[in-house]
Amino acid sequence: MVENPLHLLMNPKSIATVGAGNNPDKMGTFHAANLLKSGYQGKFYPVHPEEKIVLGHKAYASVSDLPEAPDLALLIVPAHQVASLLEAFGKIGTRRAIVITAGFREIGAEGKKLEEEVVNVAKKYGIRFVGPNCIGTINTRTLINTTVAPHANRLGRLGLASHSGTYIAQTFFHLNRRGIRYSRAISLGNEASITIVDALEYLGEDEDTKAIILYIEGIREGRRFIEVAQRITPHKPVLALYAGGSVAGAKAGMSHTGAMAGPDFLYDGIFRQAGIIRVQTIEELYGHGWALATQPPLRGSRLGIVTNSGGPGTSISHTANVGGLDIPTFTETLQEQIRKRIHGHAASANPVDLTFTLDKQALGAGLPEMVMKSDEVDCLIIHGVMDRNANVYPDADGNLDNSPPVEVSAEDRLFLSASVSLPGKYKKPMLMSSFFDRRDSFMAFYEDHDIPVYDVPEKAARAMADLLKYKKVRERKVATAAPMPPPSADAEKLVNAALKRGQKSLDEYEAKQILSAYGIPVTRERLATTEDEVVAAAREIGFPLALKGCSPDILHKTGKGLIRLGVAGEDETINGFRAIRNAADKAIPVLVQEMIPGSRELMMGMTRFPAFGPVLLFGLGGIFTEVLKDVAFRAAPLSLEEAEEMVYDIRAGKMLEEFRGIPAVDIAALADILQRLGFISMLHPGIAEMDLNPLIVSGSKPIVADALIIINGKQ
Repeated sequence: MVENPLHLLMNPKSIATVGAGNNPDKMGTFHAANLLKSGYQGKFYPVHPEEKIVLGHKAYASVSDLPEAPDLALLIVPAHQVASLLEAFGKIGTRRAIVITAGFREIGAEGKKLEEEVVNVAKKYGIRFVGPNCIGTINTRTLINTTVAPHANRLGRLGLASHSGTYIAQTFFHLNRRGIRYSRAISLGNEASITIVDALEYLGEDEDTKAIILYIEGIREGRRFIEVAQRITPHKPVLALYAGGSVAGAKAGMSHTGAMAGPDFLYDGIFRQAGIIRVQTIEELYGHGWALATQPPLRGSRLGIVTNSGGPGTSISHTANVGGLDIPTFTETLQEQIRKRIHGHAASANPVDLTFTLDKQALGAGLPEMVMKSDEVDCLIIHGVMDRNANVYPDADGNLDNSPPVEVSAEDRLFLSASVSLPGKYKKPMLMSSFFDRRDSFMAFYEDHDIPVYDVPEKAARAMADLLKYKKVRERKVATAAPMPPPSADAEKLVNAALKRGQKSLDEYEAKQILSAYGIPVTRERLATTEDEVVAAAREIGFPLALKGCSPDILHKTGKGLIRLGVAGEDETINGFRAIRNAADKAIPVLVQEMIPGSRELMMGMTRFPAFGPVLLFGLGGIFTEVLKDVAFRAAPLSLEEAEEMVYDIRAGKMLEEFRGIPAVDIAALADILQRLGFISMLHPGIAEMDLNPLIVSGSKPIVADALIIINGKQ
């Protein structure tokens, strides 16, 4: 197995900088100064054509003058100089680089040419690099900070890979105020060499990183991204914020499937397939990631709440319940123990509401331990623990004192130490909610001991709900890859013949022949071009039946007078045949099809996306498909386990179960069809889109009643 290129890049024993001097107003100087101030213990080689000493270190006039090949080159120079500098480093044996410089693909055609030149030089010498157009990296284990901003470099547990440099270098103040600490952070920029998939893989292997967070603006290696994530997520949580899913980025398609598969729908499905928890804000990315990085894994859904006020307890209960957590009423035995520590007017059932108390020990440690050690909860949220010192209250003029918190007293340290030890002692996660920040010495104590603190109650509840999501990821069925079947010669002939005729799609009859060739159940049907043929086909199939105009030039028949349903006799068959041809205004063939009884209609489909290839869709079918948009997506090929999970992803999943005397849908049969649809997509690149709508559930079995296949000529 080839070693991930980031292992050396993130742990260099020697670093050379080009673009750093003694001018404090230069960006290159910022980067070099932060590297030195971070405590880096390796060799530092500044390269500067004029300065003899840079930031107190001997400088070298050129790369060729360096005493050795550094492990890492850090380049902060004009864009047109990057390729030649990489060439120089390549010649002396350097194999890793960080290219901070902007002005490449992101600015247009000229920049794209420069980037291609840089990539070609790097490949020539086997150099792997981060960037260009990035902000650098952080490794708190080796005290390396190559970014533009100073960082405390305290060893943390949270690993970040980001397409945005801002979300690394400009967030330190925000993170420090919340006690959140990186293990590693990687700004990827344009991903010209090292990609977000490389970063994900590296963070998955890193022992210091207990949870991974990703800021994503797009994925280029879709299939590899899924496969790498699926290896990591069963034992290490991964969260992602995707910022590229607007309507403006949606893909237009000829079939229903293509039109519905906008990037946001797509990425939602891809993250689910990969076992990645999706968040909606950058604050959630850091805050929920920190909870997953620091807390024991959640083993159940029962949440206990201890609060000094009813409002926050109610807010936590509501938000947590919406997120899937249960708030059980405590047993009388546990409530009796709790009542011994609270006032008579306080609530003991869950939430435990002290209705504002000055008993810090009871709120912070005594009651939480009672709840945690019981077998009645799986996790705990505490709200309202606070230090009653003047630093968090208005002074005489009504201004908040911004001075640092006072030192925690010895007495308070005892109960706080007991409090922060609860998650490790009982192997249950614990989160805090407080309207006070680190100016409250208790909040600073919790944060410094890796207990996440959230500034409003609902945020703590949402973070705990994501711990529940990760519990479900850990408990997923292990996916078992199925062998790809051999390609069907009949299907190949149908596609090739249509391409030779210049068709952009197959007619419904041809489309179903392809599906049938791969074992997908379709309706019994015959193609008729004359009145005698349509009557003969009707007699063979039996009444009632459906009549449909069948032509590759007609993609959507509904509403055009090209469908007759519930045809009950021969005269009605002939009349329907004539009416369809009149509506089409030409002598098109007519498909004579059995009517499938069933009250539930589903749909499946496939469309192709750059980076991901064939992507499958499953959802509610029928005429309201595009209105309801209750769909799930996955990248092909699928294991049966992935296909079953996809089926249950739709909001109307309850409709698949037994209700009102209607049997449950055969989920295994649905999964089998989805898997086979994925096989067709992989085996026939000439198929651009497939739309199976509706699949009618007859009894419990799904049968394809209509199908559309778009072809694109690729072989």
